[in-house]
Amino acid sequence: MITLTKISKKVGPRLLFENINVSFNAGSRYGLTGPNGSGKSTLMKIMMGLEEPNEGTVTLPRKVGFLKQNIEDFKDQDVISVVIMGNKRLWDALQERDHLYTQEITNEIGIRLGELEEIIAEENGYSAESEAEELLIGMGIAQKLHALKMHQIPLDSQFRVLLCQALFGEPEALLLDEPTNHLDMESIGWLEQFLLQYKGVLVVISHDRHFLNTVTTHIADIDYETVIIYPGNYDQMIVAKTAVRSRAEEENKSKEKKISQLQDFVSRFGAGTRASQVQSRIREINRLQPLELKKSNIQRPYIRFYPPEKPSGEIVLKVENVSKAYDHPVIKNYSCEILRGDKIGVIGNNGRGKSTLLKMMAGVLQQDSGKIELGHQVQIGYFPQNHSDIVNKKGSQTIFDWLKAKKENVYDQDVRSVLGKMLFGGDDAFKPVAHLSGGETARLIMAGMMLCNYNFLIMDEPNNHLDLEAVAALAWALEDFKGTVIMASHDRGLLDEVATKIIAFENDGIDNFKGPLEEYLAT
Repeated sequence: MITLTKISKKVGPRLLFENINVSFNAGSRYGLTGPNGSGKSTLMKIMMGLEEPNEGTVTLPRKVGFLKQNIEDFKDQDVISVVIMGNKRLWDALQERDHLYTQEITNEIGIRLGELEEIIAEENGYSAESEAEELLIGMGIAQKLHALKMHQIPLDSQFRVLLCQALFGEPEALLLDEPTNHLDMESIGWLEQFLLQYKGVLVVISHDRHFLNTVTTHIADIDYETVIIYPGNYDQMIVAKTAVRSRAEEENKSKEKKISQLQDFVSRFGAGTRASQVQSRIREINRLQPLELKKSNIQRPYIRFYPPEKPSGEIVLKVENVSKAYDHPVIKNYSCEILRGDKIGVIGNNGRGKSTLLKMMAGVLQQDSGKIELGHQVQIGYFPQNHSDIVNKKGSQTIFDWLKAKKENVYDQDVRSVLGKMLFGGDDAFKPVAHLSGGETARLIMAGMMLCNYNFLIMDEPNNHLDLEAVAALAWALEDFKGTVIMASHDRGLLDEVATKIIAFENDGIDNFKGPLEEYLAT
């Protein structure tokens, strides 16, 4: 069990949460939710002991698995060792044992070695390497990489190693902040199955709605400056939370109506002979005072993509026998045809070439061979996986200036309108682009796509860094969009809602599938 007692936290003048009293119970799996900036990661860090609350205490089990983010600290360690470090008691015992064996053996050292062997046996240390290998293989990290140093393997694989570290050693509690980042669908599926069988207490932050709906038994929602526990998964929480709020608002409206009627009676007869009745009404007015409802911190951007008046031709883009290689072939003799109105999801394991294909379609990367042709009147809006490809964060440019430069002769009020829809209100428009978070940068790029009226959207992992509310708004916007979309994503909820066709990068090549994701996965 994890227990939070009277936890309060301010960041500057802003109160994130106050006097939280919550218990997370063994055998339950909790999704920690709330919009960007609500304090999810801060609360997680407080639970992990990485950040101090202003008030309150945290009680944890003896053995807790944390998903660490300090990847640089492990760069010179081999992959297997980094995973085993997830069990600190075991790792410390192994290190001390190895050190003692380099010294001359005395009676005292011999006794200590015996004690260490007992600890190693208690922590299943003799099967540690095989357990670590099993986790790594489940995460899609090939056995040939296990003996390499961390800095010798790809960056996304390094993050997967740290996730394996958190899962290693049968922890009694797991605290995972965005564990599906850097995972492909296959690895996410493996992680889901692992967590469904996990017997301890899980607290997880994720912007992947499908993942939360699959894994969680409860939702711990940060809102109204506190944490409220709802039974069920994320979608069930939304229904329950909306119902509770609506009921409270309706009760307040009913009370206000009754108070108005009582006040009318008091006004008419306050100075007359019906004093006792008036006093009774005044007492009733005091009893009926509406509850003060705190404002919810949830904000959903208003995302809408409006294509130009003149649509593209029937064939939006044609790819013929395209190949691309870096130090090895990535795409070989690939062909496809994208038609007006297509909504295409691009899926596949990391490193297979999804981003490469989208970059070539967007015209920002040249193919080695083959031909890519744009159709008649096609206007491309491109959302790159690496935001810095189109948003330069090294200068002093403001959000307003960056967006205004996206379209010639655009009116200031049109820029302001789009910024407001994407939650950049008031003076936020003059915030330097260099100071934006990942989620804010993603919303700014989408604001540019909204402003420019493209009819063909090419989007590479657009849901990365967005909170659940923003991802839901994006899904609605893409589903409603009258133009053409091709989008790479590992978010199955987003793909289920938007994609009517699939381009799948598989071991034996690229498959063009005429049907939604659910049908493709069933084949």
